Amino acid sequence: MPTPSISADNPASADASPADRIASILRGLLPAGAELALSWRDWALGNDSGATPGASGALKRRAEHALAETQVEHDGPVQRTYAWDNADGTARVALALALPHPLAAPEEDAWLSLARTLLVTSLDAARAQARIVSLEKSKRLQQALYEIADLAGADLEMPEMLRRIHAVVNSLMYAENCYIVLYDDQRRSVRFLYFADQRDPYVAEPEREFGEEEMANSMTFALLRHGQPLRGPSAVIRQKLGVMRDPSHGPDSLDWLGVPMRRDDRVCGAIVVQSYDAPASYADEDRALLGYVAQHILTALDRKHAHVELEHRVAVRTHELQRANRELQAEIMERKRAEKLQRALFRITDLAITSESLERFYADVHVVVDELINARNFYIALISDDGEQLAFPYSIDERDPMRKSRRMTNGLTEYVIATGRPLLADREVIGQLAEQGKLLQHGPPAYSWLGVPLFRGEDVVGTVVVQSYTEEVKFTSHDQNLLTFVAHHIGNGLDRQRAQERLRSAHAELERRVDERTRELAEANHQLRAQIGERLRAEQQLTYQATHDALTGLPNRPHLLDRLSAAIDRARHGDGQAFAVLFLDLDRFKLVNDSMGHAAGDELLVEVARRIIMSVRDDDVVSRLGGDEFALLVEYADGVENVRDFAQRLLALLGRPMWVAGRELFPSASLGIAVWHPRYRNGEELLRDADAAMYRAKEQGRDRCALFDEAMREAAMQSLDLEADLRRAINHRDFLPFYQPIRRMDDGRVIGHEALLRWQHERRGLLLPAEFIGLGEDSGLIEQVDWLLYEQVVRQIARGVEGYISVNVSPRHFRSPDFGDRLLAMFEAHGADPARLRLEITEVALLDDAPRTLRILRTLRQHGILAQLDDFGTGFSALSYLHRFPISVLKIDRSFVSGLGSEARPESLALVRAILALAGTLGIETIAEGVETEEQRKTLIELGCLLGQGYLLGRPAAQMEAVAADVA
Repeated sequence: MPTPSISADNPASADASPADRIASILRGLLPAGAELALSWRDWALGNDSGATPGASGALKRRAEHALAETQVEHDGPVQRTYAWDNADGTARVALALALPHPLAAPEEDAWLSLARTLLVTSLDAARAQARIVSLEKSKRLQQALYEIADLAGADLEMPEMLRRIHAVVNSLMYAENCYIVLYDDQRRSVRFLYFADQRDPYVAEPEREFGEEEMANSMTFALLRHGQPLRGPSAVIRQKLGVMRDPSHGPDSLDWLGVPMRRDDRVCGAIVVQSYDAPASYADEDRALLGYVAQHILTALDRKHAHVELEHRVAVRTHELQRANRELQAEIMERKRAEKLQRALFRITDLAITSESLERFYADVHVVVDELINARNFYIALISDDGEQLAFPYSIDERDPMRKSRRMTNGLTEYVIATGRPLLADREVIGQLAEQGKLLQHGPPAYSWLGVPLFRGEDVVGTVVVQSYTEEVKFTSHDQNLLTFVAHHIGNGLDRQRAQERLRSAHAELERRVDERTRELAEANHQLRAQIGERLRAEQQLTYQATHDALTGLPNRPHLLDRLSAAIDRARHGDGQAFAVLFLDLDRFKLVNDSMGHAAGDELLVEVARRIIMSVRDDDVVSRLGGDEFALLVEYADGVENVRDFAQRLLALLGRPMWVAGRELFPSASLGIAVWHPRYRNGEELLRDADAAMYRAKEQGRDRCALFDEAMREAAMQSLDLEADLRRAINHRDFLPFYQPIRRMDDGRVIGHEALLRWQHERRGLLLPAEFIGLGEDSGLIEQVDWLLYEQVVRQIARGVEGYISVNVSPRHFRSPDFGDRLLAMFEAHGADPARLRLEITEVALLDDAPRTLRILRTLRQHGILAQLDDFGTGFSALSYLHRFPISVLKIDRSFVSGLGSEARPESLALVRAILALAGTLGIETIAEGVETEEQRKTLIELGCLLGQGYLLGRPAAQMEAVAADVA
């Protein structure tokens, strides 16, 4: 029997459900008057039932009951019921028949087989169709999500991206009316990122925030608070959420679907679609779909915001890199200028030694200056020795080619010399000074004029001047600073060049005298042939005396320089052996002269000369330069280490004991080595560098040798520069006190401050004392620096201070008998109370000149100025001076305090306890220095030390902390 098909062409299928159509088909295969009902349950399609028209309700119930029963029995010949499961158990089907008369068994079996086949085939087809529909929906959803992801990564503005996302959502469901909001649950506000509506004219303003108060009756806010998807007519949703109708929020819709967007557990926004025309436009499937899409929209928004934020950060970082690059370029330019200036200063220093004459030196200096600034018109003016004349040893000027010497008047040059300060002036300034009677213009008037003084020590001896006659060249303050800095080195170069001139003149005079004497001897030889031999011996003796040391018989400095010149010439032409210059100076030779006499010193020098000669080869040169200084010219073949080994052997030989004036002495020496290099142009340079290496050996502890390198020359130049900076800083008063509080450690009260010295350097910033105190002590400038500090402290006391201020006093001050009187006079001049000052001195100051120190301390104590002993325990620690001197406070050195605390060292604990016991016995206060941890503070309090200072209690600062009012 063929299987009927279910299609639209079958009349039985018109306007009927699939189950009804199947029932009608199956009835057509039964006898007339038969009725049929069927029912099925399918895992994919769900439950469904159908019946032929006119079938009774009882017949339908029989089919439904059979669907639920596991075993079905036939009711009778004309009442038949069938039920079965399909092959894979995913569906169950039941049939109930009402026949007009019984069917023959074959006919019944054939009809039942056909019914089974038709139902199974129909269910399979329905399931396949459902899967196709589901796949189509999944495909559309997946395509929509891909499009949303692509839009998030596309280079689109936010409104355009949201408009296209709207179009994608509209392709999945009815979404002509759609809007998207972002929610800030902290601020409780929303922003409408996108709004499209057929009836509501509102235009989205993404940057505007709407607070909850502004939209109290908004369904959008209610949805965000509710946190779950909502679907249905607007009126129903408002009633469910308890929201009043507010026409300002737009018209009502027949169907409204809103889905929150979540980030983790927080609601951060929502997407809403609505329909004004058709009720029930959205199903649960649409709600689930929109929820799924909403999270992808949120992801797209996050990606877009992240992209925008990234672009912003890239722009900010690019701007920062550009700014850093500009700063780096500026720093590079500044360093290049500094390097150019440094090279110029090195050239001036070299010219001072290498120039053949002063005239050549002036011309070379002009070339160097012209490389730094526009020096087309340049001259150097010098004051005569009597101070009456102004000479111009060098002058290059386009309008005044012959600048002649003149008497000192009131010209621009004399004005700079008289004031001792640089002058940068244009025609207007020059005119004003002339009207004031301060100067008189000499020579052609300059458009821009710059002059800086030349110093010899503290005295002005001349000027260096550049000037311009055109508006195109105008000097600046930078040029002034540059020329001032260069002038300092020019002054030093002039001194060296003059010294070189005097040396050359002396040498020339010596040669002249030798030549003169030689001619006299030659003439005498012609006249007195009998005395030829004697005259020759006299000439040889004179030559020998001119080139040898009288005491030791060694070659002297001129002889050594001649030999060095010859060695340099051979080395330059490649036909000489490598050589080095050794500069030797005896250690503590002055002690021998002072204690044993100059005769013993001469005997020691002779023995030293003998030992040096014993250690060298015949071709080497040993020279005495003067005093206890010797120089050796030695050749070597196997590397510099050979020279160093030779120097060590020589020092060991000199260190052997010798008997001088009846005493056994153990001399030692410091030795510097300068190895030949093509950069050396004469012997003076080699001797200079060997001398510098010798001083390095002395600094390293004496009785040793040191090899010269460029670091030594650089260190010397840096030391000179820092000393010049120190002198300028004293003139500019660039030193200031930083105040560190001294506190009671039990309650933290401030009882006073220690004034600590700081240098506000013009280029290097704030410098600590360790960076310049050593140079200040060596140069003697530290006393001037101290007095600048004392003056500022006295002014602070005069302005008013509770407690006291302590200052550090160098031992050098106690060597001055008027230190106390000068300090008290400063207090009187400023109207300050001296009782507010305390002096911090070291043990060295007490033992250096004890009687004078005692007198000064007693005088100051009578006026209320007390003395504190600083760094107690680190010096000589002679306890007797605690009785002799008026010491009021002992400051325990930080090296002992650092050993206290959680990891206390027993020796530190014992020393601090002993110092406190000693101070308590003598009735002297104690202050702990360098208190930096809470453990140190507690330990000191337990030991009985109540006063302290350190980083834990307060760091040094330019402003003083307030002191407790009840502290004396």
